[in-house]
Amino acid sequence: MAGKRTNRRSKGLVHYIGLGLSAGLLAFVALIAALVVVVPAATGSTPYTILTTSMEPGMPPGTLIIVKPADPQTIQIGDIVTYQIRSGEPEVITHRVVQIVQSTIDGERRFITQGDNNGSPDPEIKPGQIRGVVWYAVPWIGYVNNMVNGDARGVIVPAIAILLFGYAGWMVVGAIRGRARKRRAAERAAERAELQEREARLARIAALEAEQIAQQAGYPAPQQVAAPPYDPWGPPRP
Repeated sequence: MAGKRTNRRSKGLVHYIGLGLSAGLLAFVALIAALVVVVPAATGSTPYTILTTSMEPGMPPGTLIIVKPADPQTIQIGDIVTYQIRSGEPEVITHRVVQIVQSTIDGERRFITQGDNNGSPDPEIKPGQIRGVVWYAVPWIGYVNNMVNGDARGVIVPAIAILLFGYAGWMVVGAIRGRARKRRAAERAAERAELQEREARLARIAALEAEQIAQQAGYPAPQQVAAPPYDPWGPPRP
């Protein structure tokens, strides 16, 4: 009986540990999905992936960065910006602003950037090349962003959403079934206890009725006689 109780307790502990790990994994995946897809879409930001070592150690390759649009007039030295290598083309670089200069020709603010891991600055860039300022960065998640970009996004994102909803539904159904099993076990235990109580009550009633019948028939009630104390040196008892 003790072994069964211990086994049941260990199974319950494993179940709750597994449930906690599953919930933590689900929350982690949901957080990553929010950082990669939901937050950028809601704020008009753009996710990019760091592919080179130019921004190490703070942003190693594989880092996901979220670039938020910014007014070039508000950019300060020390900000990390993402800019087009050539205006109007998709290729971009993400480096830190190390100097701001004012053009003597048209009075336009221009920026000089440099990678934290580079030994020399980049060529001067114009405000029209700037895509925005880095809002936040998540290490190693950039590879996930690369996977869900382009044509694959239309397949992978719905698949992940279906898996998440399916897993959440499975957890909910499992919790409901577990509660139902506990409720049925409690009901069976209550029924057994009620049956035992009924049987004990019937046994007491039968004993009382037998005693009354014996008294009505004139039979003396059985007397309980105390046994004499045991004497090891005396004669053997019959």
